[in-house]
Amino acid sequence: MSGGVDLPEVTPEERTQSEKLLALIRREIEGQGGWISFARFMEMALYEPGLGYYTAGSTKFGGAGDFVTAPELSPLFSRCLASQCADVLAAVGGGDILEIGAGTGRMAADMLNELEALDRLPGHYLILEVSADLRQRQIATLSTHAARHLKRVTWLDELPAARRGVVVANEVIDALPVDRFRMRSGTVNALGVAWHSSELAWSEKPAAPALQQKVRAIERQLGTELPEGYTSEINLRLDPWLHALARVLKAGAMFFIDYGLPRAQYYRPERHDGTLLCHFRQRFHSDPFIHVGLQDIGAWVDFTAAAEAATDAGLEVAGFTTQAHFLMGLGIEQHLHSAGERELVERLSLARQAMLLTLPGEMGERFKVLGLSRGVKQPLRGFAIRDLAASL
Repeated sequence: MSGGVDLPEVTPEERTQSEKLLALIRREIEGQGGWISFARFMEMALYEPGLGYYTAGSTKFGGAGDFVTAPELSPLFSRCLASQCADVLAAVGGGDILEIGAGTGRMAADMLNELEALDRLPGHYLILEVSADLRQRQIATLSTHAARHLKRVTWLDELPAARRGVVVANEVIDALPVDRFRMRSGTVNALGVAWHSSELAWSEKPAAPALQQKVRAIERQLGTELPEGYTSEINLRLDPWLHALARVLKAGAMFFIDYGLPRAQYYRPERHDGTLLCHFRQRFHSDPFIHVGLQDIGAWVDFTAAAEAATDAGLEVAGFTTQAHFLMGLGIEQHLHSAGERELVERLSLARQAMLLTLPGEMGERFKVLGLSRGVKQPLRGFAIRDLAASL
């Protein structure tokens, strides 16, 4: 038990890692005059070399990790996404696929196998991965499940040169460091991190101009002032990140799958504590100061902000929908039907997986898909059943 959140115990080795990271964060706070932005804290907690959550080598995905992603849950997800990628590759005359943050590599393996079956393999399958540990896991996964395609796969340390093809990112935007803010007497305060009584603590100070301007722009779009004490997140890094990605795509499409909402829903008055979400061994909670470096920290995605940044970078919004409607538009039912001759136990397992991917109470409604395109004239099948782009 820590901070009122009931979580599993950590090992002595994990505790040592977390304490080393905490010492670095404390020095950062002291070096910055006693306060750092939450975005800086989140960046260190997730990505500090050798100590952050994504860089220290702990098991993150699957039943033995902290959370289960859709590609880990079922190959049906990747098969459907592969069919959408195949359409785009055909529309632009071939090209490459770039996956941002490939997790265990399961999505890459399943997509490559499905693209082979569709006779639409990309020239190259590029993986941009910041974690050396995850790269090794991805190599192992691909060697086991898609060994014949390994020659097409290249791991990158930075974004590649511009090319035709597809960019995919599953549960990536939510892990970009966010700034937090709180409304006080009509003014915007930045909600950052201080060191108080031998532990991390929330601390407010007047927001810098960039954060103030973003909050005021949101209020103007909502047509109302945010109420006293209202606390939420803004991703100030999303614009430059998407602009950089846009420069990679000569022609093709991008697909971002994540949990999130359009802005009008994201900043509703009743969502007054924000959307911060931490994952630790299948437990979900909202305290980022527990087990620092050992747990995932994320925030829901403001998909309106993503769409605005993308269009400003010269991309078009090709569609926006729920994960359920995206997968149905891409024929998840046909994939289930094609499993009709398999063993009963396997068919029942796939049916259960499809339910978890599409039911409103599971992943179906909570996760959304944003499609962006450049030079693709044809409609994208994933948004054919229900396109919610007007809500952005």
